[in-house]
Amino acid sequence: MIITEILTRNALMYKGETALVERIPALNSRKTITWEEFYKTSNRLANAFENHGIQKGDKIVQLMTNCLEWLPIYFGILYTGAWAVPLNFRFESDKILLCTNTAEAKVFIFGEEFIERIEAIQDELEKYVQLWIFTGPANLCPDWAVQYDTFIETQSADTPPDVDLDVEDAAALYFTSGTTGNPKAVLLTHRNLEHACHVEHAHHNQTHEDIFLCIPPLYHTGAKMHWMGSFLVGGKGIILKGVSPQWIIETISQEQCTIVWLLVPWAHDILIAVENKKIDLSKYRLSQWRLMHAGAQPVPPSLIENWKKYFPGQDYDTNYGLTESTGPGCVHLGIDNADKIGPIGSPGFDWEAKIVDKQGNLLFGNESGELIVKGPGVMKEYYKNPQATAETIKDGWLHTGDIARYDINGFIWLVDRKKDMIIYGGENIFPVEIENFFLKNKKIKDIAVIGIPDERLGEIPAGIISVKPGCILCESDIIEFQQELPRYKHLRKIFFGDVPRNPTGKIEKPRLRRIYAEDKRKDIRKLLR
Repeated sequence: MIITEILTRNALMYKGETALVERIPALNSRKTITWEEFYKTSNRLANAFENHGIQKGDKIVQLMTNCLEWLPIYFGILYTGAWAVPLNFRFESDKILLCTNTAEAKVFIFGEEFIERIEAIQDELEKYVQLWIFTGPANLCPDWAVQYDTFIETQSADTPPDVDLDVEDAAALYFTSGTTGNPKAVLLTHRNLEHACHVEHAHHNQTHEDIFLCIPPLYHTGAKMHWMGSFLVGGKGIILKGVSPQWIIETISQEQCTIVWLLVPWAHDILIAVENKKIDLSKYRLSQWRLMHAGAQPVPPSLIENWKKYFPGQDYDTNYGLTESTGPGCVHLGIDNADKIGPIGSPGFDWEAKIVDKQGNLLFGNESGELIVKGPGVMKEYYKNPQATAETIKDGWLHTGDIARYDINGFIWLVDRKKDMIIYGGENIFPVEIENFFLKNKKIKDIAVIGIPDERLGEIPAGIISVKPGCILCESDIIEFQQELPRYKHLRKIFFGDVPRNPTGKIEKPRLRRIYAEDKRKDIRKLLR
């Protein structure tokens, strides 16, 4: 089934029922759209594109923050057979230029937040871009763009264009976050997107009555593919604009959300707010909240153990994936294994997984090697990058670049990113193991462990530590706490400061390396209050 056919079906089956809700707590704003309105809006946009000469295989950039219009626009693009090209809304002008020109996009859809960034590079973008569509208020629309509502208002809403689509046709071009260099263009097919719906549904058993809370950015495969499990059954989705522990809990209570996907920092913040009495859980209606799942980065076991103290009747799952596997789910723990806190689990629905050494030989037991996966969610290719494609996909197996191991029960544990590994005096150190250890300290909010160059030892492990509000930690406290670790895993440099994360929750380690590896004069003995 082509993924757009699911929207067509939902519009017929659940015509007047609410499909999406947008909440902006800071503005006390709430807007809704029904499945029929969703479908008709997508049709109008698709027909407008067709009338402007957009054809199957053309590329359309979507640079927008989360909003009620985001998903109808995305599906409107897919109905034409064009490729949707969602961009990270944190990209600066240079990255926007790189991605748009790589895609050779004919159309560029954007929100008001991006006018200045686009104008800085517009001359270079017009090499390919023929049409600019502005999704903000009409009075703010630049004179070089057409306003979105005006663009679609006279178009037919009854049916989408008649385009011959096959499940193997390209559907979307996603750019990786670029934390280790320039973003790569990941080409996904209609089969990839449709398979993601079934993976998510198989893992979390969504019903039509479930209500999914979507907080992460929709440009990323993680948030969207988790929502697609609800999309498959016509369930309601809540789009929350703005993140704070109070807003998340209030939204879950007021909208009666049953499934919530949280990034690790948000889960941490909720627990801190509960522990500090800033949130009184007894004042909210949360009994319907049946599942909290997390992913996009290694999930510290200590976090989930603490979470279960406050939400004891709730199911938990962790999901592993990457853009190249059409988002989360190629490996997952599973609701039935929530008591096994720590591993990322076993191969997901319709997926295979193996751990191999550098020569591609299978590893078993407690040996660490690269995690590789195979299934219908594996990307078609890195667009315009055959060398990277050949290095990443071998005999159908996607080489993730993540280091993993099996435990005695056959579950997969994520050890670390291959590129984040620290080689300390010939010993391989995986930062995640050290980070998970330190997160057991009740005064530590977050930590990032990186390698700093050392003339004698090659690299030494350094920790950047964020302390919970109201707590005090100093270097001697950290030194004392780490005595339980093997000596070679001890932090040799200790810094107190913020731990930056990108919109999907991943620690921005290249940024930290630039800051801390290049400035060795920092006072590591200062206190953070």
